[in-house]
Amino acid sequence: MNGNESKYFNTARLMDEALLRLLEKKDFDFITVKEICKTAGVNRSTFYLHYETIDDLLKETVEMVSRGFASRFEEVKEQADPNKVLTTESFLRLYLAYIRDNKKIYGLMHEKPDLFAIEEKWNRIYKDYFVKALDHFRVPDTEKPYVLSFYIEGVLGIVRAWIRGGCEDDIDLIISVIERNTFADEKNR
Repeated sequence: MNGNESKYFNTARLMDEALLRLLEKKDFDFITVKEICKTAGVNRSTFYLHYETIDDLLKETVEMVSRGFASRFEEVKEQADPNKVLTTESFLRLYLAYIRDNKKIYGLMHEKPDLFAIEEKWNRIYKDYFVKALDHFRVPDTEKPYVLSFYIEGVLGIVRAWIRGGCEDDIDLIISVIERNTFADEKNR
């Protein structure tokens, strides 16, 4: 990476961090380019060199946060049974803790799913990893698309409700709800 690329990425990181800080203070719809620039310590023209709109910055910020989760997920993935990695308590705890720690940005993802193609991303993640779990639970191939859809929608529904509540309920409660209502709890299968 040359000096200009490094400076470009550093400026983008500053604006991502500025948006996250501002989200802790106010709703996204009321954040201005001027505030982002002031918080990031950059000029307004610099913002427009990087983005056309604040939504473009939001997309980039979500990607940055998602990469942070993906790197943490790798640690859990290495320690878990590969057939059940997405249904383990350790994965759910990590996932929910990361959402709680980044609840503002995850809340926006769920409020604006079309902006982020959130369903498509989760479908890809679950298909990449969850097929092994479906095999482990001996779900017939003809039923896999339906079970996968049920699990994704169910878990996302629980998480959306938790985010709308400000992630106030204890993670152990949310894990328990997910486990009781999905096949994460093998005793129920």
